[in-house]
Amino acid sequence: MEVKIGVQHAPRELVLESKLSSKDVAETIDKAVSEGGILRLEDDKGRQVLVPVEKVAYVEIAAQSPRPVGFTVDS
Repeated sequence: MEVKIGVQHAPRELVLESKLSSKDVAETIDKAVSEGGILRLEDDKGRQVLVPVEKVAYVEIAAQSPRPVGFTVDS
């Protein structure tokens, strides 16, 4: 699951791959925003991304779809 986090006054967005489902990521974000403080997400390699909630501009959660493997031939 790819998650993109836009941070205010930052030229680039944070991008991470998470093992969580889109529902779990959304719940984590909702909880962090409602409680204030820090948004904490972990990527698929165990690294943590911490962002102060007041600095979050947007969060984009990509749709879950299996990645194609190999070559395809269009007819």
